[in-house]
Amino acid sequence: MSFMDTILARNGLTGIAEKVFAAQRLTDAEGLHLYTVKDLSALGYLANIVRERKNGNAATYILNLYLNYSNVCILNCQFCAFARRLHETEGQFTFDIEQMVRQTKDAYDKGITEVHIVGGLHPKLPFSYYTDLLRALKTACPELKLKAFTAIEIRHLSQRIAKLPIRETLEILREAGLNALTGGGAEIFDAEVRDQICRGKESAEEWLEVHRIWHQMGERSTCTMLYGHVETMAHRIDHLRRLRELQDETHGFTALVPFAYEPQNNRLSHLGPRASAFEDLRNLAIARLYLDNFDHITAYWISLGLPLAQVALSYGVDDLHGTIQQENIFHMAGSKTPQGQTVERLENAIREAGRIPVQRNTFYERNPSTETPAEALA
Repeated sequence: MSFMDTILARNGLTGIAEKVFAAQRLTDAEGLHLYTVKDLSALGYLANIVRERKNGNAATYILNLYLNYSNVCILNCQFCAFARRLHETEGQFTFDIEQMVRQTKDAYDKGITEVHIVGGLHPKLPFSYYTDLLRALKTACPELKLKAFTAIEIRHLSQRIAKLPIRETLEILREAGLNALTGGGAEIFDAEVRDQICRGKESAEEWLEVHRIWHQMGERSTCTMLYGHVETMAHRIDHLRRLRELQDETHGFTALVPFAYEPQNNRLSHLGPRASAFEDLRNLAIARLYLDNFDHITAYWISLGLPLAQVALSYGVDDLHGTIQQENIFHMAGSKTPQGQTVERLENAIREAGRIPVQRNTFYERNPSTETPAEALA
């Protein structure tokens, strides 16, 4: 028996390891067992088998810009430090289309390939604001991919603003230039958890319905999981299972982007400190092992910090997200990470972790021109 075999056996992972080696699906019970394992080296070892099988030794990133068009929101999610009600003028913002186009065009001229656009559920902005924004961005930046809106934003636009069916709303937005949906708002799917952290937000079924319809239209999206608040490990596995089931059905998710709840400046601050680095790495590794039908797991360095995101490349992660200029949501909740990264820093982090840095596009497709021949053969 090898040293690693001994480690796996000591942690009750022999049977799970055999399934990982054979590329077989883990059960919910096996996923829950992974959350009892305290040996991160064992979890990382198994997660990296899956990572390498799916992605070789490459680690990707994208050149992107974040735009938050407004933080005015009719919801009052307990964990949120970003949103402001319409009557709360302090800290409130709503940008006009011309401002956002100028900001995006400047970044586009410097090489970004994607703009990521989300905001609050504004009760007064007309549907034309959103379609005009997309069209103006496409006119100014023809090759730019527009990744925009969470599922709850789509439901808000559909039901309260445009008063159209979800599919028709998505079709209009796609015609205006929408290329991909963001994965935000998933939080944790369990209804009791949602009642405690985001009361009034869409249900799990409603979130999944929006992505299902978008995927049925032949389009792609990411998905997320917010952990480290009131949820249990069983809630996390339930969340991952529902994502895995929809992926079985539609194959429309490009990647999972998990991140921890930030405990400052919101009504859940009494829950205590942010999830530990141990918890971050364990959660990423387990997601990689459980989500057998996902090709990519992204380490969101805005939440983790770049040093820990770099470590996560040894725990099943194959993507470091992107340059992410001007992120607001996590920073308003207390995140101390930078609001953007340079290509040099991202590539250095990837190389130092023993991986090959490669730029990707919105759909996680690699740009081969960013991978040198020597690295491609490594």
